[in-house]
Amino acid sequence: MLISIVVPCFNEEEIIGRFHQRVAEELGSLGHPVELVYVDDGSSDRTLAILQEIAESGPRTRYVSFSRNFGKEAAMLAGLRNASGDAVVIMDADLQHPPELVHRMVALHEQGFDQVIARRTRKGDRVTRTLAARAYYRLINRLVDVELVDGVGDFRMLSRRSVDAVLELTEYNRFSKGLFAWVGFSKVTFECENAVREEGSTKWSFSKLLNYGLDGLLSFNDKPLRAALYLGLLLLAVAMAYSAWIVGDAVVNGVETPGYVTLLVALTALAGVQMMMIGVVGEYVGRIYYEVKRRPHFLVQATNVETAAAATQQRQGRELVRR
Repeated sequence: MLISIVVPCFNEEEIIGRFHQRVAEELGSLGHPVELVYVDDGSSDRTLAILQEIAESGPRTRYVSFSRNFGKEAAMLAGLRNASGDAVVIMDADLQHPPELVHRMVALHEQGFDQVIARRTRKGDRVTRTLAARAYYRLINRLVDVELVDGVGDFRMLSRRSVDAVLELTEYNRFSKGLFAWVGFSKVTFECENAVREEGSTKWSFSKLLNYGLDGLLSFNDKPLRAALYLGLLLLAVAMAYSAWIVGDAVVNGVETPGYVTLLVALTALAGVQMMMIGVVGEYVGRIYYEVKRRPHFLVQATNVETAAAATQQRQGRELVRR
């Protein structure tokens, strides 16, 4: 069984060499051949040069380098497309995904599971971040059409049929956590401790995390649109009830001085609600806009990988030999 390790990289010159060494040490005793597929997501440092040096020294090391930064989702997609293994592991280059856990993944995969998922505990996280994450997952699982588990990320092993199923999902706006959950197949989850990043700094700012959370909310349901409709109906009902009360009060007590403050607050609140509804609709329209243009998910400027067709033929050849 050939195992592919897909590693997205972005400005990881400080740690990528150490990562490769750790992976080689840990997986040398795995009992299965291993290929590494590095994807350089348009790094501006020496990440590509280091990957080229690593590839020259290792026959089973591949790299794909983008023409610019297309994002981690595109990098994972490129890695999956160019992985020829019978099983594929996705892991980060910052060593926060411990390479020694791949042994456990392989053992569980050999028991028949198509997805073996590492779920990190929240031990060591700030209390505010833990509470925010729990609240987010409670909310999103009430809305989306798939189940997303707190602590589950991209660190997982996928069987070949799971990888092929994910590659069939060609949408431009990708949210891999949801895609992995959507394809289904048999899965098992095990817990692991948080690992501290050894070098460099995280690429995930608060704004990027917020946008990523919104992507998860909007990618697998249309409930925000339905919620906007319900909110509009509720406001209409409140406005009609308030109007009836104003008319009734005028008939009984006569016309009093108009309430300037009440009118101003009502107009401001309604304008804010309308803008929010337009924003929700605009998010979905924007996603449709990107989908219909059918642009590629990424552009490659340098690689030592054969074409996807050649990788597929290689895998099919191994299957025929086994038969």
